[in-house]
Amino acid sequence: MPEVRNRGIVERPYRRVTAGAVAPARQDVVAVEEPLEIRVAGDTVAITMRTPGADHALAAGFLLAEGIIRSVDDLGTLSHCGRTDQEGYGNALDVLPAPGVHLSWERVTASRRGTLTSAACGVCGREQIDDLLARIEPLGEAPPVDAALVASAPDRLRAAQQAFERTGGTHAAMVLAADGTVLAVHEDVGRHNAVDKVVGALVLAGAIGPCRTPSPGPRPALLVVSGRSSFEMVQKAAMAHIPVLASVGAASSLAVDLAERAGVALATFVRGGSFNLYTHGQRIRGTASTVEEQTGGGALL
Repeated sequence: MPEVRNRGIVERPYRRVTAGAVAPARQDVVAVEEPLEIRVAGDTVAITMRTPGADHALAAGFLLAEGIIRSVDDLGTLSHCGRTDQEGYGNALDVLPAPGVHLSWERVTASRRGTLTSAACGVCGREQIDDLLARIEPLGEAPPVDAALVASAPDRLRAAQQAFERTGGTHAAMVLAADGTVLAVHEDVGRHNAVDKVVGALVLAGAIGPCRTPSPGPRPALLVVSGRSSFEMVQKAAMAHIPVLASVGAASSLAVDLAERAGVALATFVRGGSFNLYTHGQRIRGTASTVEEQTGGGALL
């Protein structure tokens, strides 16, 4: 039986093959990937392949991104289903709404109609953005984030990636305040899950959304991700009202379009002290004049 180091890491045997030579079997450390079924009042809403750990936060972040909840005040109890002695225990999580709250999870199906399988039915990127924006409150004014903080964020994220250091097999996400305070950081085999975990952790802490008792601490200002910036990444930032999204990798066209319309500053290829800035330079201190005077929309810093 493989030795389990923690819930997110296991050992598996492997053999190194070089120029036809096969080395003796050794143990490798790999990231755990298991399904998580997210239920709302007993009904299955989604199944995602994730690294176990921070499941409550993952579910809360997912439900916020899909517009099913607005804050922690919409949530009652979150609990894993089944018995601890059952195989697969921990891979199903049931979310009950707060008293008097109705969670309309059916909208998840509607929000996902623009997938590849339905692209031939006339759905386009503009329609998907229009539908999403109808559920998002416009991002208002927020303290600008220093360009130096954006440029240094991936290095800070990399330093926190303990599972990646051991396995090389996980993505990560981090949320920072405008003053550089790290508010949440998580790893997962899925980059979307990593974002849901950090956002969900802040939802549960009352730092995101209109709460009766909001967190007294600093507000989320910068989301940094280890992969690329896709439409879904911008969606998650916008739904969480995080005004700046930075990624180590590239952006897709739909991500840029959504960021522009949703009011999110989008920075990509953040490495070596520089980054590509596509949208809303006024949210990053030291970049607005460069964007407006030289390019009208984006700049390489």
